[in-house]
Amino acid sequence: MSLYPEELFYADTHEWARREDDGSVTVGITDHAQQALGDVVYVELPAVGTVVVAGAQTGIVESVKAASDIFAPVAGTVTAINEALVDAPEQINEDPYQQGWFYRLMPEDHQQLDALLSAAAYQAQQTG
Repeated sequence: MSLYPEELFYADTHEWARREDDGSVTVGITDHAQQALGDVVYVELPAVGTVVVAGAQTGIVESVKAASDIFAPVAGTVTAINEALVDAPEQINEDPYQQGWFYRLMPEDHQQLDALLSAAAYQAQQTG
């Protein structure tokens, strides 16, 4: 899989967002972010039903090197969390775009995704 999947939208804070067929948005951290963190050992996710504001903290990811906040790339209501990460947070390092997703939300406004970075823009930002 590409380090910058084209179908995703990216936040400056290194989260990605994927529009799902049912209208929900899946959120995780980018490959760049998981590499910078190193081996992930713990993740704190928002509760289902939590209403989040775009740009607001929604959780924490901790590695052997550091702890980092997770931010919501768009506003909405959390509809699901990736329970598997509680017992196996290393999935974030192994596959940040599929197994390592954090939560899904139903966005307030799908147009918020358009304000995020494209894969090419995010890649350009990372490679400078």
